[in-house]
Amino acid sequence: MPELVKIRKRDGTYEFFEVSKIENAIRKAILDVRGEKESLKAKVLTKKAADFLEKNQLKGITLTVKDVEDVIFDVLKENHLSDVIESYKKFQKEQRGLTEFRTFMNIRDDIGLTANSLKVLAKRYLLKDENGNVVETPKRLFERVAKSIGAVDTKYSKGDVKKTTKAFTDLLTNLEFLPNTPTLMNAGTDLQQLSACFVLPIEDNLESIFTTLKHTALIQQSGGGTGFNFSKIRPKGDVVKSTKGVASGPISFMKIYNQTTEEIKQGGKRRGANMGMLSVYHPDIEQFISLKSKEGVMNNFNLSVLLNDEFFERLKNDKHIFLLNPRTGKQVKPVKASYLFDLIAENAWKTGDPGLVFIDEVNKYNPTPQIGKIEATNPCGEQPLLPHESCNLGSINLVKMFNKNKFSWEKLKKTIRTSIHFLDNIIDANKYVVQEVEQITKANRKIGLGVMGFAETLINLDIPYNSNEALDFAEKLMKFIQKEARQKSEELGKERGNFPNFEKSTLSKQYSNMRNATVTTIAPTGTISIIAGISSGIEPLFAVSFIREVMEGTKLLETNDLFEEVAREKEFYSKKLMQEIARKGSVQSITEVPKNIKRVFVTAMDISPEWHVKMQAVFQKYTDNGVSKTINLPSTATINDVKNAYLLAYSLKCKGITVFRYGSKKQQVLFFSDDDKYLSAKQDFAGGCPGLECVI
Repeated sequence: MPELVKIRKRDGTYEFFEVSKIENAIRKAILDVRGEKESLKAKVLTKKAADFLEKNQLKGITLTVKDVEDVIFDVLKENHLSDVIESYKKFQKEQRGLTEFRTFMNIRDDIGLTANSLKVLAKRYLLKDENGNVVETPKRLFERVAKSIGAVDTKYSKGDVKKTTKAFTDLLTNLEFLPNTPTLMNAGTDLQQLSACFVLPIEDNLESIFTTLKHTALIQQSGGGTGFNFSKIRPKGDVVKSTKGVASGPISFMKIYNQTTEEIKQGGKRRGANMGMLSVYHPDIEQFISLKSKEGVMNNFNLSVLLNDEFFERLKNDKHIFLLNPRTGKQVKPVKASYLFDLIAENAWKTGDPGLVFIDEVNKYNPTPQIGKIEATNPCGEQPLLPHESCNLGSINLVKMFNKNKFSWEKLKKTIRTSIHFLDNIIDANKYVVQEVEQITKANRKIGLGVMGFAETLINLDIPYNSNEALDFAEKLMKFIQKEARQKSEELGKERGNFPNFEKSTLSKQYSNMRNATVTTIAPTGTISIIAGISSGIEPLFAVSFIREVMEGTKLLETNDLFEEVAREKEFYSKKLMQEIARKGSVQSITEVPKNIKRVFVTAMDISPEWHVKMQAVFQKYTDNGVSKTINLPSTATINDVKNAYLLAYSLKCKGITVFRYGSKKQQVLFFSDDDKYLSAKQDFAGGCPGLECVI
């Protein structure tokens, strides 16, 4: 192995690879266990390890200390020195000089997080001085957030700020629950804008369009994501009476919104995100459906078509629908429902856009129909909201809900109750940048508690994701969360007062008290799942082993911790095997992996679209708001596969659906390298959105 090769240490720094260090470590380990005579084998074993690294290290992949240790373990095992491995581990532990905390890339880790977590925290969340230097540790970040949100209890007679702040601090530092990104970024700062999800109204006049654009800029600058329904804007070519001119249509204004988001960049901390929606009955619907057919167009927007029950009835009976001019309400022209359905499926197959929103199903569960209709959602589609409404989201880390290897429903109950308290406090702690948003948000007090780490939870329970057993557990889980969340909100309603629109809501028919109009949402989780070191939302694993691009020019082999643990326990782990898996991401065709292990470690591409949709539907059954779930399709999937997924989602009462066919985007965050040798992921990849960056 060339001595001039650089190796990445555990603290994120680099040093030159030194064969002599390996030889000294092996010699000491053998000496401790087998004596001086056996220790003479150290030189030969070191050469074998160095030769393996030189021949088998994936081209372009940065060597790490862990890579070297794994190869040494393999060599010791192959040479019948398994008893030496523990001694070697002990020696390495002593060499690292374990202290109360470690430093990674100049970040003091006082909690014990992964390298990826620390990198994300440093980039987006930890406070910095005027020169850009990090001046906060992860623990202090969580303490800052807990103190800011806990202080709200002073407003209420039964509030115990000290006790609440301690409970919130424990919740966050133990990574049992994490709120949406704006709360982590802004709580306890001058900005103090804490919400992630916003829906803003757009009427058919320039004043409304550009007032909303201004509000969008303010919200995105502070870290929020915005959703819009452009269906009220008159179609392209329609008359403009005030000027005797011709209307440019909704898509022209969408492009202005897209460019505005591009310019703002959300302070460099967070990618701007929008949801653009259009009714299937709008005269410009065909252009909207095909809007992202060219790569790079509208890259700050996700798109969704609003479909109602009447559309599906006409599709079923092979009938026409009539496109309607929103300005006049008059019919423009008839179009076959099947033609538009095929066009949507074709473009989604090509690009991943547009998605579908089943707007009648959404409004069926609108808790405040007297206040208004829901017309749009947040950027990832899981949060339907009224015009000007915002919502605060947070997710429970299900992996932390185990006690002595058993799933603890009691611990989950306690975590739900504290999390609901936390989310409700955010509404009062929030600094609203738009007055109209503050008014309706406080009138309905919507919150959305969800989960992350669902994939690892199933693995820990020895349940395959694509099984009826998994669906049964998911239903039991979400039913439990919904029940406990409602109960806590009911108690808060008694203590603090109901949400102001309670008497006008559907909830007043079932409850005497309720603090929040909604309490549950399944979000994609995005970067907060990286912080927690787990899979995103309710998604399955996206790869068992892959290459992560962690910084400029640096690529590291990453293997799922649970798989590595099982592989070592069952004694089939090897560095070579992990590299082989990274070429595919999946273990299903790897002969060295036992069948019972393959059964549980299924990845998104191993699972048929039907199981993806069924999982989304079972979570939706007990979720107030929506469910973020990507229906992943292999590159070989057909347009008919997309249509079948759509129809299944509609029949199973989902509120919407997003499909993603592998390879349909050039700029994916999960992709095969140019030489197709291994599966790679961008630094921020969290598992939820292989074709785009999740923004919650």
